[in-house]
Amino acid sequence: MLRNTAREIAIHLSYELNFASRDIPEMLEHRLSEESFAALAEECNLYEALPGPKQMEYIRGLVNGVAMHQGELDGYIEKYAVGWKFSRIPMMAVAIMRVAMYEVMYSQDIPTGVAINEAVEIAKKYETEETVRFINGILGSFVREEVKE
Repeated sequence: MLRNTAREIAIHLSYELNFASRDIPEMLEHRLSEESFAALAEECNLYEALPGPKQMEYIRGLVNGVAMHQGELDGYIEKYAVGWKFSRIPMMAVAIMRVAMYEVMYSQDIPTGVAINEAVEIAKKYETEETVRFINGILGSFVREEVKE
């Protein structure tokens, strides 16, 4: 499994955090199981193969990190979503931006450009062209203003 596939699965799980009634470790244990992947494979080709140990670690790290820093990440989204109330932003767009911002800030092995580019490419699969531009704009502003490389 490629890292961009693992990233997209992490975005799905980060999106699910908005609705999860289980605690995060329990949700991850269930959703990253062979049974869950087998059930989802019929609907989405991302789940055709169970992630290997390295990808599992990466997915768990992203989802746990996003959950732990959600308030901070949402603050950045609100700050750069000029003219938008946070509640109006599609939840999938929020999940995509949270993961990208988390990677930029806390994943030293992920280049900033890769995190942003991957977020935009994933957004194209789930959001309208207008929302993709919105995500790109927020992430661009975030990087210019907040990231000191």
